[in-house]
Amino acid sequence: MTAIATFSLVALDCPDPSELARFYGAITGWEVDGRPPELVGEDDGWVQLSAPGGGATIAFQKVPGHRPPQWPGTEHPQQAHLDFDVPDLDAAEERLLAIGARRHEVQPGETFRVYLDPAGHPFCLVLA
Repeated sequence: MTAIATFSLVALDCPDPSELARFYGAITGWEVDGRPPELVGEDDGWVQLSAPGGGATIAFQKVPGHRPPQWPGTEHPQQAHLDFDVPDLDAAEERLLAIGARRHEVQPGETFRVYLDPAGHPFCLVLA
């Protein structure tokens, strides 16, 4: 089948795009807008990571009054979440917590773990 389009990025709403870009940049090792993290402005309303080789990436969009999703639950649904494959869940968790992630109190599986980013979005580490 011929593709209609090429997937380019997923954007997350948040109160501080620069902070969230630096957080996910630390997870992936990707640069923020091709800039070192210390040069990303606090007032930037749209910030994105630069994936190596120019592939699909993650962007962050400023939303005043942002309310984080609540998972599990439906009052403020997550609507989407990101998964990151890792070879060792314990080692990756230690590094995540050091950069500001929070482990979610609900852990429904054995081969993945649920965390919250600094803006409250759920995301998972998945055992590769």
